[in-house]
Amino acid sequence: MRPGENFFNLYNHDFIRVAVGIPAVRVADPAYNAAQTIELMRRAALQHAVLVLFPELGLSAYSCDDLFHQRAMLEACRDGVSRILEASRELPLVAVVGCPLPFDHLLYNCAVVIQRGRVLGLVPKTYLPNYREFYEARQFNSGETALRGTVDLLGQRDIHFGSQLLFTCSSQPLLSFHVEICEDLWVPIPPSSEGALAGATVLLNLSASNITVSKAGYRRQLVSNQSARCLAAYLYSAAGAGESTTDLAWDGHALIAENGNLVAESERFKDPPQLICSEIDLERLSQERMRQTSFGHAVRREAPRTREFHTVTFELDLPRRERLLLERRYERFPYVPADPLGREERCAEVYEIQVQGLVTRLRATGLRHVVIGVSGGIDSTQALLVCAQAMDRLGYPRQHVIAYTMPGFATSSRTLEQARRLMKNIGCAAHELDIRPAAHQMLSDIGHPYSSGTDTFDVTFENVQAGERTSHLFRLANLNNALVVGTGDLSELALGWCTYGVGDHMSHYAVNASVPKTLIQHVIRWVAEAERFGAEASSTLREILATEISPELVPGKAGEIQATESLIGPYELQDFNLYYTLRFGFTPTKIAFLAYCAWRDRSLGSWPDIPADQRHEYDLSEIKNHLRTFLFRFFKLSQFKRSCIPNAPKVGSGGSLSPRGDYRAPSDSEASAWLAELESVPEGDRGTHL
Repeated sequence: MRPGENFFNLYNHDFIRVAVGIPAVRVADPAYNAAQTIELMRRAALQHAVLVLFPELGLSAYSCDDLFHQRAMLEACRDGVSRILEASRELPLVAVVGCPLPFDHLLYNCAVVIQRGRVLGLVPKTYLPNYREFYEARQFNSGETALRGTVDLLGQRDIHFGSQLLFTCSSQPLLSFHVEICEDLWVPIPPSSEGALAGATVLLNLSASNITVSKAGYRRQLVSNQSARCLAAYLYSAAGAGESTTDLAWDGHALIAENGNLVAESERFKDPPQLICSEIDLERLSQERMRQTSFGHAVRREAPRTREFHTVTFELDLPRRERLLLERRYERFPYVPADPLGREERCAEVYEIQVQGLVTRLRATGLRHVVIGVSGGIDSTQALLVCAQAMDRLGYPRQHVIAYTMPGFATSSRTLEQARRLMKNIGCAAHELDIRPAAHQMLSDIGHPYSSGTDTFDVTFENVQAGERTSHLFRLANLNNALVVGTGDLSELALGWCTYGVGDHMSHYAVNASVPKTLIQHVIRWVAEAERFGAEASSTLREILATEISPELVPGKAGEIQATESLIGPYELQDFNLYYTLRFGFTPTKIAFLAYCAWRDRSLGSWPDIPADQRHEYDLSEIKNHLRTFLFRFFKLSQFKRSCIPNAPKVGSGGSLSPRGDYRAPSDSEASAWLAELESVPEGDRGTHL
């Protein structure tokens, strides 16, 4: 975001709002169809969309058959384009409409790209279906038969004509779009693939596409997969009500996808005209292409073809000044699907990946036992569940899981009792080892004031306890010819919330290391609901989930605990920050904008299975404050710990922090660039910028 721009405006964070229209049509009535198109263009402009797409042959209707050879209708279509051009002069957007147009005695199925009274370009359909119910080759010619690359239309001369056109916005360089028509997407190598390699970030498809059973699902797959393969956004518009039903039916299917994800979809079989809108994150697409080096390889390989593309430049007056937040829903928990079915599938897959990783490591080492510390908190709980399941998978008794709960100076009766019950419920070899005598001895040996009777609860006091626990676990592993299983998670690694070296930072194998805290909570809840370890274990798991997160290293006053989230920020918000920092490399201002859109309203993103008292909301000042904590700890403070973490399976596409996998960074980096950029974020919800 540039200095002086409105923070609360999506266009200042490299988003654009796009629209797909499904107008009502009358067969062979271009005047009516043009009026319907203009009305939806105006609606799109009122919603601050800057790009709007309409169906294939929308000015004539697709189902005209041999009426396409009637001069009266073709001239009426030309008049319809003229009316749309005139109406577009007052609208701050680009419209792409479908129309039959003759050039050089040949008829083409065209997309007309219109902006502010100007035809930016004409794109003819390349692949004409002529099978089953389709007979397009009877009326039309492929764009490949064109005799020239420019044409004249409605008094405008030298309009670019062809499928190898890029339309690039000078006022938003990340916006470059390519147009193809219906069947072009159905072929093995769609023209849009070349368009993406030539630089298009947004791909448009004007389609008619009659409906048959299961075809809608196939369209969703095509559109989603093409957007994923091309690392692009994809807009798709199919014909709806009003098309001829002589032999076919129409459902009016509009889709907007971004990098494999459907972000908007119309209601099918609706009579009234429809307009769907959504925002496209252009920066995300650009970042993905930059990271995925195979995309760059494909660009180089196809360069002889993509060099033939011609770029048409246009300028948009983007609505950057007013308050304009995202309408597209960004989930508060990006690591956890909001949809219950998707969430269940995600939890099952995460769990299986963790189990498979540990099973493979045990087989490779020839070890038959594991040692694990159990605190009664969520991380060690999840690791213990994985260990038990791994033993089941290997055919070993669960007693081969040698579990120790190790109370220290601040261990609460609640977590200690939860640890005891959980080990019993799971059926592992349960032990209790009080680390206080060993910690006292260490504190005395090094001359720490606590050993002399003073309440000095400093970082040394804390780390001595963490170190004693880990030291005991490693020696117990030696004694039992076992593997130490680590319990720390991705969120803790991101924030450096672990004791380095001989502490909870270290283990032989770390099953949770690429699973964030918010996802671990849902995996445990999924295990509890499935009663994989019985009803009593499920009851214990629910109690653990309801326990406030704490390292329990510093004794508190009566009724007080050492609350982790009061020190480093709420994990639900820090996981949000982590996802968009690690996965996409977004700037702090953009992350704050996304967080504000996602978390500002209690009614947004709340799930029925989350208790009301756990449905939080954050204002911008809180978001900024916690993001500042995250940036300092992530970039400045914690990398040296991540540079030497144990082996662990990568679980999700959200990334891991292993230096051997997703993330490599210097241990002595500064955070100043990120912290300085964060200052562009207003201090409150009502300002625009500092």
